[in-house]
Amino acid sequence: MADESLDERVAALEERVTRLESAPPEADRDEVFWALEGLRRRLTGQGQVLFTGAVDLPNGEHYEWQQGAVAHGLLDADWSEHAAPYAALGHPVRLTLLRAVLRGTRSAAELQETAGLNTTGQLYHHLKQLTAAGWLQAEGRGHYQVPPGRVVPLLVLLSAVVPTGNRTTGE
Repeated sequence: MADESLDERVAALEERVTRLESAPPEADRDEVFWALEGLRRRLTGQGQVLFTGAVDLPNGEHYEWQQGAVAHGLLDADWSEHAAPYAALGHPVRLTLLRAVLRGTRSAAELQETAGLNTTGQLYHHLKQLTAAGWLQAEGRGHYQVPPGRVVPLLVLLSAVVPTGNRTTGE
């Protein structure tokens, strides 16, 4: 009878192990909108928006960022005052330059080649637009970087237009 009890216990343990091994990863077991749930626990007033991220770039740099805003403040603001940073992103060459810089290309000569630009005048026209809008900054003679406080926001903007992952519940 002791053997039977041991057999039953072993069978029960094997069943539990099988269930554990077939369970979805930890993030999938939790709520799909885990970040949203965290925000809901902290909400005040009429709502808030939040974006956050932790990024390891191909060049080894690591960035973490979180920014939030009260919804009614955003809705009451004059959005036209903030058009320049968006306008600077509205050209394929500028997006190519930003992507190259985030991937580790920093020198003007390399950026010119990466973007397929024929003249340095063309390159500096686009670099000027990006630096004036705050998406790039000069880090030395002919070298550029995306400012640390702009890395995650830039990727958030990109993720807003690239169809991936969980977006919304439709509510």
